Amino acid sequence: MKTYTLLGIILIVVGIVAFAYQGITYTTREKVVDLGPVHLTAEKTRTLPLPPIAGALALVGGILLLITGRKKA
Repeated sequence: MKTYTLLGIILIVVGIVAFAYQGITYTTREKVVDLGPVHLTAEKTRTLPLPPIAGALALVGGILLLITGRKKA
C-alpha cells in the first residue's frame, strides 16, 4: 500500500471513532487523606472531550488523501 492510501484509511477510521465516542473517558486515583497508617484514595472519572469538528476534519482529510493517492498512481 502506498503511504497516502494507508494514512487516508487511518484518518477515516479515527474520524469515525471520534464521531462515535465523542470523548475519551479515563479514571484516576487521588489521595484524599494521608494520616500516618491511614490512607484514603478516591477514584475520579474524567472525560477528554473530542469535538465533532475534529472527527469531521480527520474524515475529510482521509478522503482527500485517498483521492490524492489514486491520482498519483
